[in-house]
Amino acid sequence: MTMNLRLSCIATLSAFTLLAACKPTTPPATPAASAAPEAAASSETKVGDLLIRSARSRETPTAGGTGVGFMTISNDGSEDDRLVAISSEAATSVEIHQMSMADGQMQMRAVSDGLAIPAGKTVELAPGGYHLMLIGLSQALVAGQTVKLELQFEKAGKVSIELPIAALGA
Repeated sequence: MTMNLRLSCIATLSAFTLLAACKPTTPPATPAASAAPEAAASSETKVGDLLIRSARSRETPTAGGTGVGFMTISNDGSEDDRLVAISSEAATSVEIHQMSMADGQMQMRAVSDGLAIPAGKTVELAPGGYHLMLIGLSQALVAGQTVKLELQFEKAGKVSIELPIAALGA
């Protein structure tokens, strides 16, 4: 096999792994099946004029790979704000990513200038759109546990949150 073919295969497998981690969620068959993560995901965190709700992640099979983070951020203030940095002790780095369709293909790219949170609006980080990528996990994310993040907003400042980890198929 040539080097280019090997690199192409590795890139394709990596893309499939990332897309699988970002697949849309479906509601659990029974409410009791995920009661603990669901209850934690419904918690709210307020920082400045921002309200963070429905923070969550998904389990990962191994350490060293990537994980995802989702949430809803509402700006009840009169000024725009921006999510400019995210960190976690559970990952080497955390990036804001956006998935979009281009020429009939799903593409994912890092958002380098932060994520705008317009005044009076709500921004959703969810499968298939904006989301957080936890890169270089120090350990696997396990369903029923949480992963801590520190979010840095341009105006509202820093806030620590915990993302409940749901089962991969949940």
